[in-house]
Amino acid sequence: MAVTDEAIEKIKGMIVSGALGPGDRLPKESELASELGLSRNSLREAVRALSLIRILDVRQGDGTYVTSLDPQLLLEALSFVVDFHRDDTVLEFLAVRRILEPAATAMAALRIEEGRLDALDAQLDALGDAPSVEELVACDLEFHRGIVQASGNSVLCSLLDGLSGPTTRARVWRGLTQEDAVSRTLHEHRAILAALRDRDAEAARSWATVHVASVEQWLRSTL
Repeated sequence: MAVTDEAIEKIKGMIVSGALGPGDRLPKESELASELGLSRNSLREAVRALSLIRILDVRQGDGTYVTSLDPQLLLEALSFVVDFHRDDTVLEFLAVRRILEPAATAMAALRIEEGRLDALDAQLDALGDAPSVEELVACDLEFHRGIVQASGNSVLCSLLDGLSGPTTRARVWRGLTQEDAVSRTLHEHRAILAALRDRDAEAARSWATVHVASVEQWLRSTL
């Protein structure tokens, strides 16, 4: 194992074991290096790597701290990596969305508050019957983000937020080239919202599946 990898594993071990918790300040570099049996240089590299993926927060002149370890913060690294996807992997991202988003939508049906439902309704009303493709896709992202947030699962919400980016271009492309894409999307949004208002988790799951699968099916037919 490379010395930097070893240093990362040792710091990770301290966090996982509870020796260091969210918000805790790490010991001074010289003390920590001695405690872990590491060179100061390998420790420094490990800290730099862990700060890039939001495990540690290096505060100039103050020290190094464990972050909040909040799922949304940690999964920002996923969004960064996802941005490097190749066009031929979009179908794979859509397949993952098709697994996760219906589950989140079904969970939301049992938890979503009336105020959020009204806000989603108002969002669709403001969009109108003939939005531009760009307006529709922007609304689509916010619409599903609002529903997934209502699922109450922050990890699921962060995962789906990170996965939504790679499929944005596909949705715009579909809207520009498929004749009924806009009207179908609006219809599916209304159907999902109606299922949520009825607190019908299975109907919400089914419509969310149809919604993601329709983009996936269209993209598969064009490749």
